[in-house]
Amino acid sequence: MKTITKCLRLFILITLPALFFTGCATGPLAVNPTPVDSPLMIKPAYYDQEYRIKPEDQLDIKFFYNSELNELATVRSDGRISLQLVGELDSVGMTPAQLSAQIKEKYTPILTRPDVTVIVKVSGAYKVFVDGEVNLPGVYDIVGYKTLRQSLAQAGGIKETARTNEILVIRQRKGQEPLVVAVNLESINSGADFSQNIVLSPYDIVYVPRSSIYNADVWVRQYIRDLLPIMPGIGFTFGGGF
Repeated sequence: MKTITKCLRLFILITLPALFFTGCATGPLAVNPTPVDSPLMIKPAYYDQEYRIKPEDQLDIKFFYNSELNELATVRSDGRISLQLVGELDSVGMTPAQLSAQIKEKYTPILTRPDVTVIVKVSGAYKVFVDGEVNLPGVYDIVGYKTLRQSLAQAGGIKETARTNEILVIRQRKGQEPLVVAVNLESINSGADFSQNIVLSPYDIVYVPRSSIYNADVWVRQYIRDLLPIMPGIGFTFGGGF
């Protein structure tokens, strides 16, 4: 009987990893992701564009001939600002010159010389979202130039449960389907492929999925290392969300 039990345990220890890795060979998390060497991924377009107003910017609005209307306005999360006499105006996505022109147009029926300029006093930071198997998931600022690896460090690093060979970067694109890129963090950390340490764009989502291997190890520790009774004929299923 002891010999049969030992053989059964040996069979399970050999067979379960084989079943698991066979299951892992199918159903990748990212289907047809954009290659990391795509020109779109090398340098975000906003680095080369004229500055455009965004939420949390503080705007110094100065009237040349009507200083009593000067205001320091903060762009709200809905992309609007409130000004005396004319009420609310959309501002997000405009250049300071475009917003100046809009304000001048609104004040033309009211003022004799509605000359105005908009100065970005404080620039609100762009945001990226880091979620999944990181220690501190949340919303983080982009100050200047931020790479994938820097964003993971800012989120407290990855957990041991992370699937490091398939981290997803999801980029929203106006009028288009989101761009999904699968990045192999192991290649970055080993120095094998630094090109995968892509530069993030505003409002990118970095998602670190849970590792299939870690889940299987937990299962093995619970049912084999603790020597729970395993009955012949019981099937083992891996997957279902891995």
